[in-house]
Amino acid sequence: MNPFLKNDINIFKNLSESEFIELKSVFSYRKYLKKEFIIKEDAAVENIYFISSGLVKLSYFDNDTNEFILSFAFENWWETDFSAFYNQTKAALTLQCLEDTEVYGLNFDDYFLILDKYRLSNYFLDKSIRGHIASQKRILSLLTLKPKERYEQFLQLYPSINQRIPKSVLALYLGVSRETLSRLYRKSKK
Repeated sequence: MNPFLKNDINIFKNLSESEFIELKSVFSYRKYLKKEFIIKEDAAVENIYFISSGLVKLSYFDNDTNEFILSFAFENWWETDFSAFYNQTKAALTLQCLEDTEVYGLNFDDYFLILDKYRLSNYFLDKSIRGHIASQKRILSLLTLKPKERYEQFLQLYPSINQRIPKSVLALYLGVSRETLSRLYRKSKK
């Protein structure tokens, strides 16, 4: 198992080596190629994913096939269509790789098993709360900030992934045209 996952979990609870060996057996490892889908709309969502390496986007497509990007996830982040995973329903969202990506999947039953057996509820609660806070900030930025301010906020919050995201995808995430993003980018370089 990738050492990032062990380090990530150990931030909240130090596991013995034997506990960790037992714990890692419930995770499934998989590599995905750039542009490949981890989750497709209307499919069963069997796992919550720990991103070991790479970059993914979580999106919603409306009936006119317009894409709305909810979030990006990269190394050491957890991502899935949480509503579908938790409620064991079909996906309303897609999870697609923006880079070659390696993930560790944790299925529904094993998720609840490790919450109880390894007392990881606080770990996942902390991750959930941080994700919820990020979502609220994103919603507020879309409702209250001008495009330039949204772009500057994104650069401040995620400086490490700005160069990894295609400009057309970032424009979609920010809710601006590609041309507007290019102007904002040029202004920020002055």
